[in-house]
Amino acid sequence: MLFSLLMLIMVSEIVLAVCSLIQTKSFLTANSKTRHTQRLEQYYGITTSRKVAQLMAVTIKQVSEYCGISISAVSKALNGYPDIGEKTRKRVIEAAKELGYRPSAIARGLKTGRTFNLGVVYSEDSGSGFLHHFFSPILEAFRAEAEQHGQDITFISSSIKSQDKRIMSYLEHSLYRNVDGVCLVCCDFGQEQVNELIRSNIPIVTIDHPFPGRCCIASENSQGMKELTEYVIAQGHRKIAMIYGLTSSSATRDRTSSFLETMNSFGLDVPEGYMVASPYHNPQTTKEAVKNILALRDRPSCIMMQDDFSALGGMEAIAEAGLNVPADISVTGFDGVEILQMCYPRLSTVAQGTQKIGQEAARQLISLIEDSKYQAPDIIKVPTRLIRGDTVVKI
Repeated sequence: MLFSLLMLIMVSEIVLAVCSLIQTKSFLTANSKTRHTQRLEQYYGITTSRKVAQLMAVTIKQVSEYCGISISAVSKALNGYPDIGEKTRKRVIEAAKELGYRPSAIARGLKTGRTFNLGVVYSEDSGSGFLHHFFSPILEAFRAEAEQHGQDITFISSSIKSQDKRIMSYLEHSLYRNVDGVCLVCCDFGQEQVNELIRSNIPIVTIDHPFPGRCCIASENSQGMKELTEYVIAQGHRKIAMIYGLTSSSATRDRTSSFLETMNSFGLDVPEGYMVASPYHNPQTTKEAVKNILALRDRPSCIMMQDDFSALGGMEAIAEAGLNVPADISVTGFDGVEILQMCYPRLSTVAQGTQKIGQEAARQLISLIEDSKYQAPDIIKVPTRLIRGDTVVKI
C-alpha cells in the first residue's frame, strides 16, 4: 500500500515537471519571434503555422501597406533605382523577405514585354547527351552566365507534340515557349527546321556554325589544327594520317582544310587512305578507322584524330595491334579534355576554350535581346591552346 502511494507521488511529480518544461519551451518559442514576424501576425493575422501557406499570396501592394509607402516606391527600392534612399531600400527588402514576397514573372513579362527565358537547341547524335566532353562545359558556362543576368533556360526540342498531336519544329517550340532568344549549341545545321529558325525574327546565336546575319561563337579551329600539325612535323613526322569528323559542320571543314594546307606548305603529301572519316565522340568507329589505317602497306608514323574522346578508341586499336603509343605510332586529339590530361601518356591535343565559348554566347544573345539596335559580330573566334602532351614522339 505504501509502495503504491510512493509510486503515485513520483508519477505525479514527473507529469508536473514535463508540463512545466512544455510551458517553458512554448514561452521561449513565442518570444523568439522576430520583430517583423510579430508585426506580420498583428497586421495580417498570419500565424507562424499559416505563414508558409500564404507566401505565394503576398503582393507588392501588401508590401507597400506594410512599409507605409507607395507601390511605386517599393518597386523602385526592389529594383535598385537611385532615387530611393538606402535606409528605405533596406527596410523594403527586409519587409519583402519577411513577408515572403516574390516578384511575379508574369507581371514582369507584361510590363517589359520579355519572359527572361532563353531557348537552347541541343541535339547531338553520339548518345553522350549532357555528358558530352565538349558541349557539356559550354552548356554549363552558358547557364551560369545566363543566370548572372537573371535569365532562365528552356531546351528547345523538335520532338514535342502540339495540342493537335503534331510534332512542333524548333521555331514553333520557341514561339510556344515564348523565349526571348535562342542559342543553337548542337544540331544538324542543314535541317530545314534549323533554317526556318534562322530566318525568323528571334534573336539567335550559334556555336561553331556561322549563318549570314547571325552571330556565331567558334573556336579558332583552323589556327588550332595548324599549330598541332606544325608541332607533329617539327617532331620529325612526315607520314601523317588524319581522321576527321563525318559532319558537314564548319569546324570539320576548317580543321581538314587547315591540315591539308599546312602539309602542303611543308611540301608533304597525304597518300590515299591517310584521310578517313569517322563520327565525332565515337571511340568504337574510330577504333575501326585506325585498324584500316594500320593495315596499309605504308602506314603513317602519326595519326591525328578528330577529338580526344574518340582518340581512346584509336589507341585501343594500336594496342591490340601489338604496337605502342608513342614509340611505334604517335597520336593526337582535339578538344583538350581535362581528365585525359591526368592519364598516361598525356594526350597531345588542342584545348578549346569551352567556358569562354559558353559565356560569350550568353552575353551576345542577351545583348541582342536587350538592345534591338545592337549589331553583334558575325563571328567571334575563341583562341585554342596547343597541349604538347606525351603521345607524339620525336623521330
